[in-house]
Amino acid sequence: MLLAALASLSLALGAVGTADAVGSGEAAPAAGAAAPAAGSDSAAAAASAARKVGLPPVVSHVPTAEKVVFITLDDGWVHDPAVARTLVDQRIPVSLFLLPGATSYDTQYFTDLVDQGRATVENHTVNHPDLTTLDAAGKDAEVCGAGEQLAATFGRDPKLLRPPYGAVNDDVRLAAKACGVKALITWTYDFTTWGETPATPQLHAGDIVLLHFTPTLGADLKRALDAAKAAGLKPAALMPHLKSAGLVQ
Repeated sequence: MLLAALASLSLALGAVGTADAVGSGEAAPAAGAAAPAAGSDSAAAAASAARKVGLPPVVSHVPTAEKVVFITLDDGWVHDPAVARTLVDQRIPVSLFLLPGATSYDTQYFTDLVDQGRATVENHTVNHPDLTTLDAAGKDAEVCGAGEQLAATFGRDPKLLRPPYGAVNDDVRLAAKACGVKALITWTYDFTTWGETPATPQLHAGDIVLLHFTPTLGADLKRALDAAKAAGLKPAALMPHLKSAGLVQ
């Protein structure tokens, strides 16, 4: 019965399981190598492959031929009016990965960015934990809980998740999918000033820039925009390009 079930699952997964293994960097079995013994190991491997099918992608760079870059801002604790004016006046498309608690004491700061500018609110969990350290219930509380709170405030269900610290594994992806997340967004470069101003990298089309709502956001945003201009790139909305690249349905 077990061998029959595994054979059926193998046919159902087909090339999807093979592509996933190649993409993850796992070595394929050498020609003539002995197949693993049937039993618990085979069943576990089959179950793992089945879980990966249809999981939302983890994206640190968007494949695109357009001369665009993606500006993303995390957390939301410091509400600088000058930054808001820059984003609204220059009509800069940005994805805001917000913590519900960081928006609650001055919600209008963010609703104005959404209503007057080109900002989209996305999910960054409730309490900013490393999601890989939580059990299933903890992941659900953090991801689904944040999504529900942000939807109640901004009238839209977030479809993207930035996992805190960029910490992600297949269990996190599975939990995110259950909460309606279409993609997990990490980053190409972090322009945030953490103590010392970081070196400014050379940006390329499709790069994802990470910034934070810190006291240095105004200067950090300017450095990012200047770097984009120097590379001949323009900020663009993230979700439409994820769809164009086939990363999100």
